[in-house]
Amino acid sequence: MSSSQKPRAFRIHPEPPPTSGVATTPLAPQPRIVEEPFEIVEAADGVAVPVAPRKKSPWGALFLSAVSGLVALGVGLSVERLIADLFQAAPWLGWVALALLALAGLALLVIVGRELAGLRRERQIERLRQRALDAIDTRDHTGAQAVVREVAALYADRDGLAESRARIDAAQDAILDVDDRIGLAERELLVGLDRQAKNAIASAAKQVSAVTALSPRAIVDVAFVVFAAVRLLRRIATIYGGRPGFFGFLRLARAAVAHLTVTGGMAVGESVLQQVLGLGIAARVSAKLGEGVLNGLMTARFGLAALAVCRPLPFVRTEPPRLADVAGELLRPVEATK
Repeated sequence: MSSSQKPRAFRIHPEPPPTSGVATTPLAPQPRIVEEPFEIVEAADGVAVPVAPRKKSPWGALFLSAVSGLVALGVGLSVERLIADLFQAAPWLGWVALALLALAGLALLVIVGRELAGLRRERQIERLRQRALDAIDTRDHTGAQAVVREVAALYADRDGLAESRARIDAAQDAILDVDDRIGLAERELLVGLDRQAKNAIASAAKQVSAVTALSPRAIVDVAFVVFAAVRLLRRIATIYGGRPGFFGFLRLARAAVAHLTVTGGMAVGESVLQQVLGLGIAARVSAKLGEGVLNGLMTARFGLAALAVCRPLPFVRTEPPRLADVAGELLRPVEATK
């Protein structure tokens, strides 16, 4: 292939299923040909890749439980000996140690309570999304009504959504279609939140692109990308009503990475690297700028996966955001130099 020709990406559309009793001739697949690097990313956006099923083994959980129990016993024994020694040295020191232990226990109870509340909130959002999908699949009007009521109650403390909740209540009896019912709640309650989440993703992608393009060390790039991903996930979860603690955040991060893998985000990584750097962008500007664009695109992909995980309703009447909606500005300055 000559150096003047640009690489092309193809999307093969599956053949339509044959209808019963009618002989059909399979149509030839129509490939989608794209020319620009950003279009290549969009061509792979949303393409599912096979994921091997994970085999859960009880031995890992048993090992962690046993080690955690040993550590807890060791710490408790050490604290008990410390307090006993302080009582022998001076009784008032022992009482001070007991008071500090009581304060530490109270703080631990508060932390555990917040973690449990955050996990319960996340599971509530996940159940709402799954129940909405089930109601759409089974055309369950009663289930859809219950989902809409719970989503409205989820945002009962949002002052800016009071009028939206009132419009939903006024239109409850006039809506007969399940999709329309959930779509109304989506439009009234989530459109503004979707806008905030997309703005947060776009801002994080631009920050990652700029910092990694200007940083002199690779370790700085890695540290800032991880920091930006953590902050972005927490921001999106807060926008949609989640309150993740430490373990809740880990649970959300695992779900977001799993969603990103299933939707083809990981599979497109090598293609993005080849296309963004291989089409001459890095040669025209700089290699660091190409790395910055790549890191920004991957941050945007992670943000979209986090949005899909944290959103309490599926996309019914509104289009789900795509990479062009949150990271379209990353390549525009570069394309303008062509």
